[in-house]
Amino acid sequence: AADASRAAAPPRGESGPRPLYIGTYTSVDGGGTGIGLASYAQGTGRITGSGTLTGVPDPSYLAVHPDGRTLYAVDERQDGGVTAVRLADRHILGTRDTGGAGPCHLSVHPCGRWLLSANYGSGSVAVHPIDASGALGERTDLVTHTTPAPGPGQDGPHAHQFITAPDGGHVLAVDLGTDTVYSYRLDQADGTLTEVAQAHTRPGAGPRHLTFHPGGRHAYLANEVDDTVAVCGYDPASGRLTIGEPQSTGSGGGTNYPAQFAVTADGGYAFLANRGDNTLARYAIEADGARLRLLGTVPVGGDFPRQIALSPDGRLLFAANQHSGTVTVFQVDRSSGELRPAGEPFASPVAVCALPL
Repeated sequence: AADASRAAAPPRGESGPRPLYIGTYTSVDGGGTGIGLASYAQGTGRITGSGTLTGVPDPSYLAVHPDGRTLYAVDERQDGGVTAVRLADRHILGTRDTGGAGPCHLSVHPCGRWLLSANYGSGSVAVHPIDASGALGERTDLVTHTTPAPGPGQDGPHAHQFITAPDGGHVLAVDLGTDTVYSYRLDQADGTLTEVAQAHTRPGAGPRHLTFHPGGRHAYLANEVDDTVAVCGYDPASGRLTIGEPQSTGSGGGTNYPAQFAVTADGGYAFLANRGDNTLARYAIEADGARLRLLGTVPVGGDFPRQIALSPDGRLLFAANQHSGTVTVFQVDRSSGELRPAGEPFASPVAVCALPL
């Protein structure tokens, strides 16, 4: 098995083991006890467990620093936090308050100096500085989504994702409660946010996650509440997003909550996790990113795939299945977009995030 120090090293050959980190809920019945530690074989996708990093409560979403040396986790609690872990020795560098409740997503700005997090419970987004060691400083900004009013059936704003657009100058927050994607300009000197645009879905769509096409001019939005997806246009100069018409998730008509897209590095295919339908939808990306064409679905091999991720080389896709407590792996045919199950599901309590490095 690979030890954590290898996370910062280049891949060791075609089939050498690579690190895999697994997020979970520690405060639910049958949940985990921290961040799951594992490795995967690059050739076969086989996962081998190597224990747990304890001391991080409810680490439901994970991200890694661009330099590969530091792992970040949300602490999805009422008093939300974000925790930094040095991967070389798995030392916890500390936790900072997100200023909100139930942080459920975080990402690192590509420059490596800012951590972005989304507080689901309180509908706010936070920015923390990252120092040279990978540790987090005191929060530099916190913005709560006060307008527009919550959508139908919602009790308030629910920020579900906070990411950087490919242009690097704008950061986008997806809010399920207000049916809105907010665009901010991030001041990379002082870590403050200035809202520059809002994009609204149709009422009740419940947008959850946005994933950009590598061309930087389009993105794909998973709408959790109304079981649709949408192609979005994006203007890098202004940060303005334009949300297209709702499209099918490929689900069979029962209750389904689309969770997250993964897009291949060459921009040829997109994959969508369908919770409830328990499938992965496959799309061909056409017209330089402007069009999604549904190719079909494949069974995810687990129950309630909350999150999916491609391996860095793009040959494997990992799905974290919350209700079955498993991570399933698929071989990705990069020429056809076909997905083939790779090995047996890996058991991990209440698996809600799988991060392959």
